[in-house]
Amino acid sequence: MTAPKIRFKEFSENWGSKKIIELADYVDYRGKTPKKVESGVLLVTAKNIKQGYLDYSASQEFIEESAFDDVMRRGKVELNDVLITTEAPLGNVASVDRTDIALAQRVIKYRGKTGLLDNLFLKQKFLSESFQEILKSKATGGTVQGIKGSVLHQIPLIVPSKEEQTKIATFLSAVDEKISQLSQKLHLLSQYKQGMMQKLFSQQIRFKADDGSEFGEWEKTTLGLTGKFIGGGTPSKEVTEFWQGSIPWISSSDLVDESIFNINITRYISTEALNQSATKLIPANSILIVSRVGVGKVAVTNRDICTSQDFTSLVLNNGNPVFFGYLIKSLTGRLLEMNQGTSIKGFVKDDLSNLKVEIPNLAEQTKIANFLSAIDQKIDVVSKQLDQAKLWKKGLLQQMFV
Repeated sequence: MTAPKIRFKEFSENWGSKKIIELADYVDYRGKTPKKVESGVLLVTAKNIKQGYLDYSASQEFIEESAFDDVMRRGKVELNDVLITTEAPLGNVASVDRTDIALAQRVIKYRGKTGLLDNLFLKQKFLSESFQEILKSKATGGTVQGIKGSVLHQIPLIVPSKEEQTKIATFLSAVDEKISQLSQKLHLLSQYKQGMMQKLFSQQIRFKADDGSEFGEWEKTTLGLTGKFIGGGTPSKEVTEFWQGSIPWISSSDLVDESIFNINITRYISTEALNQSATKLIPANSILIVSRVGVGKVAVTNRDICTSQDFTSLVLNNGNPVFFGYLIKSLTGRLLEMNQGTSIKGFVKDDLSNLKVEIPNLAEQTKIANFLSAIDQKIDVVSKQLDQAKLWKKGLLQQMFV
């Protein structure tokens, strides 16, 4: 019996196989590149088409309104038409959600034939891992993989009745809506955090002491006077024993851009590696600052740790390390301005040491740190919910299609 692992109980008929060209009409928008202008009709390119949605901020190109009919002479879009990219990138899929757009090259538009194919079902089918694997197997090219429309149209799809298609599509669209809501919530929380960091560190917003009194003025100083900086290094990869110890060691890729708490520790070195290389042991409650290959990443370590040469870490004389982590994170723009070098950009210890900063007393530092940490905790919860929802959707695509 040809049927998926997960199925709505009211359906029992076998699924049948038909080529895409037998199930849907298409328009391939290959041809001469239209003249671009500053404003006019939005031209949706392959860059705008992501995995499941259109991102209009990814690329904003326009054509003249007078050229719209000619550019779209092969067929204008309708709501829920399915778009798929044929190259750079290959296999990104989205539904049309507005009709006042033109389509660029490397995009094919499909519209299910009446009574045979539900457009939203086709979108989900295109997104499925099994279909994506078929696309890759039929792609040609070296660095840039692509597929000809003539090849794409001939790919067979195993599909159920139109009624079952619609049921599946409606269910998966509801899952997509949940994912979209979580993505929006995460985006808004991140925006809120960035806005609050800007206001807190510019002192537009001030906390009060527990007794209701005003805190004093912030001290003007330089970052170098708040502690000492320690660099890092990489033990030899040729000495296997160096990488069989218990001391955590990280490079800049082990930090997450948006969080000062998430450190992905997967490598450990020995005491011999520590003693026989340029890496140093950074004590717990220090601030790990990426000074090359990923400038802008900052983390607070809750344990002793070693780092690569990508880091210039700050060991505080005193103060709240979480506050200093957020403070330095808020200085990302200034850190990026200090970037120098050609192949590998970065900055040196003196650049950090001379950075002018303003520091409140310890009580106000703690209030700021606790406030921003609470936002990060909410961001972490929503981020995990989003990851779980995406994983669930991936499993559904694997089990609801043949």
